[in-house]
Amino acid sequence: MSTKSSRIPEFYKLSVEERLSIVRKYADLTDEEVETLRSGRLSYDIADRMIENVVGLMAMPFAIATNFLINGRDYLIPMVIEEPSVVAAASNGARMARVKGGFHASSTEPIMIGQIQVVRPPNPYKARLELLQRKDEILDLANSRDPVLVGLGGGAKDLRVKVLETFRGSMVIVELLVDCRDAAGMNAVNTMAEAVAPLVERIAGGRVRLRIVSNLASYRLARAWAIFDKDILGGEDAIEGILDAYAFAVADPYRCATHNKGIMNGVIAVALATGNDHRAIEAGAHAYAAMDGRYKPLTTWDKTPDGDLIGTIELPLAVGVVGGATRSHPTARIALKILGVKTARELAEVMASVGLAQNLAALRALATEGIQRGHMKLHARNIAIAAGATGDLIDEVARRMVEEGVIRIDRAKEILSELTGMGRETG
Repeated sequence: MSTKSSRIPEFYKLSVEERLSIVRKYADLTDEEVETLRSGRLSYDIADRMIENVVGLMAMPFAIATNFLINGRDYLIPMVIEEPSVVAAASNGARMARVKGGFHASSTEPIMIGQIQVVRPPNPYKARLELLQRKDEILDLANSRDPVLVGLGGGAKDLRVKVLETFRGSMVIVELLVDCRDAAGMNAVNTMAEAVAPLVERIAGGRVRLRIVSNLASYRLARAWAIFDKDILGGEDAIEGILDAYAFAVADPYRCATHNKGIMNGVIAVALATGNDHRAIEAGAHAYAAMDGRYKPLTTWDKTPDGDLIGTIELPLAVGVVGGATRSHPTARIALKILGVKTARELAEVMASVGLAQNLAALRALATEGIQRGHMKLHARNIAIAAGATGDLIDEVARRMVEEGVIRIDRAKEILSELTGMGRETG
């Protein structure tokens, strides 16, 4: 059990510096790391080597979600996102989960799929059998390209071969199953797929075209579940409302897309903070939601025999704690330090738990007070800033818009004009 607690009441009421001080102590951050968080520092030298054609930098808010208890351990969750209410919702969902023991998470081995496409094979089904017969030879060749990964217990572990009938004719698809250990593994898998392509081509007799990783990481799953006390949620009617909202998502893809988007709000915010490939994660999650031919929620919700609410989540999460931006970006390194995760699987389990917390908070808000009440209070500050407010005027303009129930940029400008006009008259 952790001696540190992520349960920090009214964390949101503290100043930025007060919050940073708490996180600094929690994660034992250095002066340099604290300054990096304050400034969002990324040198042009590093940025210019991360991608091409760099002309500047763009900062995003780096926040902390509190209250997370996962597998008996407390976590402070770094989140990078521009959308108001996401961090608050995750923290609130985690707070409600703590009452019944928090989140219980697990994951499968970090297996990624590398695909080699063979087009126009003379005899596709015969080629499939011959490729499977020479599986060990193909795997040995793949592993020869990454002895470090193999030395860590990873590497190409198995081979799948399938025949696809397409409008371009029959294709043989060879799939390398690669254990990527604590890396996301995209580069390693692509390298292995490239390495075995000539051998695959000779065996199959057709022509190899694509050699690339799949972002549908269906062998690399993260799962979490939690029980939420009915009284904490607001009673039986609140639970019934949540279940009705879930049933809507199961039945209708238009609602389901927004249901899953809310889940990914939390997952992607953690991915951004830790320097992981959020585009690959997003693509994989939505593809997984539609694997059986119908687009479905990534979560499930039901009542326990005691009348509490139980939620589960399962999704593919190809994430890493080594390699790529995870280690090259200074803020991503700090995010991992704050999390304190040691393996890619642990990170995936944390992210799944965040997704479940996010979904619970959103469904509860939708089923009770409506999603706009809390969201628009936070959004009002962004509108005030867009209208030109600065300093304390931001909060005052936002407060007045919320009181009026009119949160628009034209009204923000009117209020700002009134406030600055009063300042001139009395000044």
